[in-house]
Amino acid sequence: MSSFNDQFIYSIVIIAAGYILKKMHVIKEEDGEGLARIIFNITLPALILVTFNDFVMEYSLFLLVIISFAYGLLAAMLGVLLFKGNPSRHAKGMLSMMVPGFNIGLFAFPLVEGIWGREGIQHFVMFDVGNSFIVFGICYFIGSHYAGEETRLDIKTMLLKMTRSIPLMTYIVVLMLNLSGLKLPSFIVETADIISYANMPLSLLLLGIYLNFTIEKKYLRLLFHYMAMKYGLGIFAGFALFFLLPFDDMFNYTVLIGLILPAAMSVLPYAVEFNYDKRFIGTVSNLTIITSFMLIWIIANFMI
Repeated sequence: MSSFNDQFIYSIVIIAAGYILKKMHVIKEEDGEGLARIIFNITLPALILVTFNDFVMEYSLFLLVIISFAYGLLAAMLGVLLFKGNPSRHAKGMLSMMVPGFNIGLFAFPLVEGIWGREGIQHFVMFDVGNSFIVFGICYFIGSHYAGEETRLDIKTMLLKMTRSIPLMTYIVVLMLNLSGLKLPSFIVETADIISYANMPLSLLLLGIYLNFTIEKKYLRLLFHYMAMKYGLGIFAGFALFFLLPFDDMFNYTVLIGLILPAAMSVLPYAVEFNYDKRFIGTVSNLTIITSFMLIWIIANFMI
């Protein structure tokens, strides 16, 4: 139990450091963009590569891809239905777009690596593969539809979006190498191993840089509707699957925690692209980070 709490304390300290440095104007929030590119394009792919280098694939893990994708579809449909009565078309688009996807690469991986090590990363990588199809396909389509953009959800559009994601392409390459029995040269793996150690602290610092505790009153009603939908559905489905699935604890904890993770980071660039309220979406992203962090701490202390 103490190791779990130690990891949460370390995480809080690093997140707080990023937040304090921003408040002291040592780091600007705009600097987070460059840091995010380093994480998504360098340190996170390195971590994925090293994690799967000697991994013996269990085919049951592919079910995590299916669960993540199926849940995303369900959440998207329910979100569109429940937010249908909102008078603002843009509000419908923002709320519905933020429900299905999860922030796994920046938020979950640092905590999971600290608590469960490489085994945890292996499970959450599989969960994130299904999540990537939702984030780069369904979320993008919902956002564009309510923004009035002429965007069709076809295979070509989805594949084009996904090929631009270096972490997702790394997932696919290392999984193919693993299943085929091929190994990367040792110097590549050793170099990636050194780089991968930077992923956890950089990701947590970035969360602190983007953290914001200001919530404007005009957002409260929309925030309540969104949080009730996202976490009500996630908690219900997560605990139901946790007790029903006939797999080991690591598999079931991946599903339970995976379904209560924060909103996907991709909603921020989507907000810019579709001219949505960036301040509202940023506020929601921050609130989901705080809420998910608290929920995972509770699970770590009372269930694991």
